[in-house]
Amino acid sequence: MSYDYIVVGAGSAGCVLANRLSANGKQSVLLLEAGGPDKKQEVSVPAAFSKLYKTEVDWAYETEPQKHMNGRKLFWPRGKMLGGSSSINAMIVQRGAPADYDRWAAMGNEDWGYEDCLPYFKKLENYEPSGSSEHHNEGGPLNIADLRTPNPLSKAFVQAAGEAGYPINHDFNDGQQEGFGMYQVTQKGGKRHSTAVAYLHPALKRDNLTAKTFAQVTKLNFSGRKCIGVDYVQHGQKKTATVNKEVILSGGAINSPQLLMLSGVGAAAQLQDKGIDLVMDLPGVGQNLQDHLAATFTWACTQPVSLGGAETIMNLLRFLFLGRGMLTSNIAEAGGFVTLDPESPMPDLQFHFGPGYFINHGFGNPEGEHGISIGPTMVKPYSRGEITLRSADPIAYPVIQPNYFSDERDLEVMVKGAKIAQKIAQSPALAPYVGEAYLPSADVVTDVDLRGYLRQHAQTLYHPIGTCKMGIDEMAVVSPELKVHGVTGLRVVDASIMPEIVNANTNLPTIMIAEKAADLILA
Repeated sequence: MSYDYIVVGAGSAGCVLANRLSANGKQSVLLLEAGGPDKKQEVSVPAAFSKLYKTEVDWAYETEPQKHMNGRKLFWPRGKMLGGSSSINAMIVQRGAPADYDRWAAMGNEDWGYEDCLPYFKKLENYEPSGSSEHHNEGGPLNIADLRTPNPLSKAFVQAAGEAGYPINHDFNDGQQEGFGMYQVTQKGGKRHSTAVAYLHPALKRDNLTAKTFAQVTKLNFSGRKCIGVDYVQHGQKKTATVNKEVILSGGAINSPQLLMLSGVGAAAQLQDKGIDLVMDLPGVGQNLQDHLAATFTWACTQPVSLGGAETIMNLLRFLFLGRGMLTSNIAEAGGFVTLDPESPMPDLQFHFGPGYFINHGFGNPEGEHGISIGPTMVKPYSRGEITLRSADPIAYPVIQPNYFSDERDLEVMVKGAKIAQKIAQSPALAPYVGEAYLPSADVVTDVDLRGYLRQHAQTLYHPIGTCKMGIDEMAVVSPELKVHGVTGLRVVDASIMPEIVNANTNLPTIMIAEKAADLILA
């Protein structure tokens, strides 16, 4: 079969592209997704997102042992179904600082400054809280909402942050991030609103859009340096699809560079070592890996109001019939941003507050107990890692080496964040709720203690980016038009093209990238 466009990966970016590229009815589009449909019941239940980890809808990646984190291998969940990680994430709505995008533009990526990206942030959203304004829009595909049933603990946390001397922020996406407040979420009627629900499902009725699940692309095919299609495996059968115009990789920061390297696009020496024929020597493929790192500080909750009692028949009925109640929580209901350096154009710490225990991705939680979690998050990392091939086998997982804390400045930022978390927990508004320290124990207070705790307990915040970076330097993989350097008929559109990580949750920026890319492609 031949198509005008082939989109590889039906995640946060791929679902957007499938919708936008097929909208005029003139272009034939094939969307290939390695995972299955987004039908698991837990997908639509916001509070159940961590129950999707290490299941058939999760790639369930693992890093290499981290030298600066006591040799630990870290679990990296990534969505493996329609909607990708937007079907498995915590649904937090953040654009990042305007200065993030202005830095992209300053690196030679013209038309990627904040004012260039803002129209696409507005285009993607149906902003429930206040409709259209200078900063927001109504009528877009993706529903952005206030939490329908915010937990009293989350409200107390915001008040406690104010008591600790931090400003209150009612909208983190109006260009001013500093301060603390309630997070908004990608939910509709209290249920998850992924890119599969918002973009793909409405488009599937189009005759010119074909979406195939359980279809893992194993190779990009080239004629010389022109991409002419893909090979993929579906239900054990090897298949080929050819393309008339472009193949677009939207596999994310792990899968997109892996597929490029498997297909002969990458560092020549590495590919030669794996016995892969070279198509284009691009040393930046798989490099520049960046991620956000978080560590939760947890306390017992002295009142039975946290998510420890969420799985009750009454809460299930409230969710099913009213779209309200504890099950609409995203475990990170509130949070905020703090700038440590007054000369910095953007905050370098983010906080996530959870009205319950959230330990080791939800796997280390005390069964049925009520708790409180505050997660200081380092959002402007200095450390850089890489994705490399483990072998030439397209089914084998690649080598994931984020090199966390290889630059000690990242650790020191998190130590300061830990102290802020402990300070807020001691504020009067939280006093009626905060009980005994659970993890870490109350005697972990010195810088030495905190460094040790962070090395042993910090985890990914699920935001890997940068491994097919956009730019014009020798390590750039794609141009500012997201075309892969040195070849034709091939683009990358996902979080891997970010040259530098934005200082907030990355799902919304990835959707924005796809909206902007659709216009670039159709132009």
